[in-house]
Amino acid sequence: MDRYRIYSKHLIERYGEKVYKVPVNLPGTCPNRDGAVSHGGCTFCDEEGSGFECLANTLSIQEQIRKNQAFFRERFGANKFIVYFQAFTNTYKPYAQFIEEVERAANEEDIIGISLSTRPDCINDRYLDFLCQLKTKKKLEVDIELGLQSVNYHTLSRLNRGHTLAEFLDAVIRIKKRDIRICAHIILNLPGDTELDVVENAKIVSALGIDYVKLHSLYIVEKTLLGSQYLDKEFTIISLEEYVARVVTFLAHLHPDVVVQRLVGKGPKGKLLFSNWDTSWWKIKELIETRLEEGDTYQGKNCNYLNGKALRHLEEGFDLQIEEQPDGKIRTI
Repeated sequence: MDRYRIYSKHLIERYGEKVYKVPVNLPGTCPNRDGAVSHGGCTFCDEEGSGFECLANTLSIQEQIRKNQAFFRERFGANKFIVYFQAFTNTYKPYAQFIEEVERAANEEDIIGISLSTRPDCINDRYLDFLCQLKTKKKLEVDIELGLQSVNYHTLSRLNRGHTLAEFLDAVIRIKKRDIRICAHIILNLPGDTELDVVENAKIVSALGIDYVKLHSLYIVEKTLLGSQYLDKEFTIISLEEYVARVVTFLAHLHPDVVVQRLVGKGPKGKLLFSNWDTSWWKIKELIETRLEEGDTYQGKNCNYLNGKALRHLEEGFDLQIEEQPDGKIRTI
């Protein structure tokens, strides 16, 4: 029995076969670097903007897609692909450029979806309307990956994220209106965050009806502000055991419908001051799954806080319903 909703299995259920993400790496920046919001970027982010596993951004969109497709076809016999615009902030560009880049990807063969990684403060109605039209026209699945990292706005400020929880909520509301899927990116071991933040992360994601979640353990890169703080011992990293416990807690409070794209990530080789407690990511994944089994815990086990939790003890086994009368008055039935 799977104790959480696994992304790869979700894709098979949805499309009838395995689907592979092909990353696209475009030159870019973000408003937290170029001065529109702030300078210097997030304290943990290096110059590559999370695109370290991508092909060179000097290659065209078509070249990157086709090279990645060829690899997955030869190695895994893949037939269906999702184009993943991964590095930097992929909606932070002029509207005409944004349209051109996404349409180029959508016109490639065997593409069944587009996934865009971006910031909550770079979501705009005009851009979303285009994606909605493209989704209908091309019969593509579209999802937007929002870098939330933490619901604790004090933590977001310390990280120099340049946005708070409010921008995330605004982005989700706007995206949901267009029936576009959302993936929330969360780091569960940020300096200053506690288990209370872990639980609240799961609750916010669940209450908003987020479709996917991508968890990441914090890695620390050389020549970043967070790297300097780490070397100066301004904070300490929680233990691997505690990280595993936090993931288990997060999953237990996460709504069972949310699909989990990832439990742990990895950082760029050769530039790291800290990553995954010098342990392979797949071993950490196994530790998490073992802990779930041993504790008889599963996704959604503690998801009991939605739809008026405080009312349940009043009428056990009775669903509270609201009815509007012809005279405009409201009564419960």
